[in-house]
Amino acid sequence: MPELLSAPLVVEFPFTRSLGPVQSAFLTGLRERTVLGVRTEDGRVLVPPVEYDPVTAEEIRDLVEVGSCGTVTTWAWNPAPRRGQPLTEPFAWVLVRLDGADTSLLHALDAPGPEAVRTGMRVRIRWAGERTGAITDIACFEPYDGEPEAHGTDHTGQFDDAVTGIVAPARLDYVYSPGRAQTAHIAALADHRTVGERCPSCHKVYVPPRGACPTCGVATTDRVEVGPRGTVTTYCIVNIKAKNLDIEVPYVYAHIALDGADLALHGRIAGMPYDQVRMGLRVEPVWKPGGRHPDHYRPTGEPDADYDTYKELL
Repeated sequence: MPELLSAPLVVEFPFTRSLGPVQSAFLTGLRERTVLGVRTEDGRVLVPPVEYDPVTAEEIRDLVEVGSCGTVTTWAWNPAPRRGQPLTEPFAWVLVRLDGADTSLLHALDAPGPEAVRTGMRVRIRWAGERTGAITDIACFEPYDGEPEAHGTDHTGQFDDAVTGIVAPARLDYVYSPGRAQTAHIAALADHRTVGERCPSCHKVYVPPRGACPTCGVATTDRVEVGPRGTVTTYCIVNIKAKNLDIEVPYVYAHIALDGADLALHGRIAGMPYDQVRMGLRVEPVWKPGGRHPDHYRPTGEPDADYDTYKELL
């Protein structure tokens, strides 16, 4: 049995969001070193502001300026900051109730150590040197023993060049181990073979194997070599170029049922005009020298498969 594999993986994408009038005013205000909350019908001031009252669900638009100083309501020490966090040195995560607000804002507190942090301590905003209209315009909080600053005035939220949208990067770093079944599958790919596993109950062959049958709930241990040829069961035409992917658009990505498999895998179709790809097309894998998986699939020249032979694999 091959040694179980593991590898660090990263899932990362930019999340683009448009802003309504309340969030637009809040983030534009941060760019102008102004913190805005929103007043509910019962007089509470919520920071960060929301567009609907969490109690009554009524729409709220009454903006009010709050202070840049506040009080720590609770905290937790972060001894090992991670990539993308507000500070690179150890810091405290704090909930801060800004002067004039009735709710707390989560952010980082720059402190020399956990002994310097306590519930009830006074802090103030340290503004970023360059501000763009994002929560990162607050660089962090810092301890503060001075006088409270003016706050509490009503605000229309009207700023020049208002922020109307943001792009927030989302990233997940993790270590993935494919387990026994997929490790064997990956090892076979290195020899340009495709190996799945058969369920001992329903006898379906799963490629890539999952280690257990999702229908019967029993372990799959009987390995079966399938393909290498297969049938396109369905497909899509990709017209948007992905970052760091050296493939010209448009191109076709398809679900392919390899001969002998009861589960379609996905792969890129090349070697023919994209607008001639079709359901039932017979294809075979193309391997690059030293590649550990097929680079793409190309037409075999065989007649198209009959729909009844793959209709259960759509």
